[in-house]
Amino acid sequence: MSTRGAERIAVIGGGMMGSGIAQIFAAAGHQVTLQDVYPEVLQRAPEIIRGNLAFLSDNGLFEADGVEAAVGRVTTTTDLEQAAAGADFVFECVFENLELKQQVFEELDRVCPPETILASNTSVMSITEIGSRARLKERVVGTHFWNPPYLIPLVEVVRTEHVAAEVVEKTMQLLRSVGKHPIDCKKDVPGFVANRLQHALWREAISIVEHGIADAATVDESIRYGFGLRLPILGPLENADMVGLDLTLSIHDYILPHLESSGEPSPLLRQKAAAGDLGFKTGRGFQEWAPAEVEASRRRLVEHLVRITKVMGL
Repeated sequence: MSTRGAERIAVIGGGMMGSGIAQIFAAAGHQVTLQDVYPEVLQRAPEIIRGNLAFLSDNGLFEADGVEAAVGRVTTTTDLEQAAAGADFVFECVFENLELKQQVFEELDRVCPPETILASNTSVMSITEIGSRARLKERVVGTHFWNPPYLIPLVEVVRTEHVAAEVVEKTMQLLRSVGKHPIDCKKDVPGFVANRLQHALWREAISIVEHGIADAATVDESIRYGFGLRLPILGPLENADMVGLDLTLSIHDYILPHLESSGEPSPLLRQKAAAGDLGFKTGRGFQEWAPAEVEASRRRLVEHLVRITKVMGL
């Protein structure tokens, strides 16, 4: 299987992730067509991209004189066939609804040339199921970008049992060429790699609160001021090798029976969701959140990501 290169990109879905992914490729010099069924979404997208690039420029992460040129490389349309027909790569970013995604991939498979690579940005759903209605299943691959996609380097490239090895390699090459850090998820499993790790941590964090071991703020502090400081440069398996696998085994023999292992969401989480305590959007979740605190939290995150990007040269 061969492609014509990676000059033209289509992004299906113009929301936060879709516009962010379009921005990544446009900023790197690619012509991008951004499609959405809602015209108002497409009307907002160029300004979102312009604002993001201006923010990066203000922080020394993008050339100011390249902002308008990058925005100009993004064309918008409500017509999926028009967006995808001439693309070398198509990135799907529609709502996390399996039926909708299957319909989109069935249509993409119909209108795209055989050499076009079709990628889904789902965060947890089976790529195999998403592409099940496509005739050319060997060209369907997962590409899970993380939010905000223009600041977080990671993209999980997820293999299905049908995908061609060449498709995976070309996808990895494209992502590297625009400054992303792709990883190879060799099996199409729920949550892929990083979400499995993230939610294993969240499960234990919620369990600690549920069982009265510590409150929510203390749990977060234990990570921010403890092992979380090491994580950007020392992953868990390198850390295990560093301290020794004999010590790691000894610790696991003792502690694992005491850790949360439920296959169901926490009763505390269910209780809060049922009560409408949904976090930032309602002002109350595991903690209380005034509007100013919500804004401060979001600002701290973006500022931190900018600092990390500069320090690590990402």
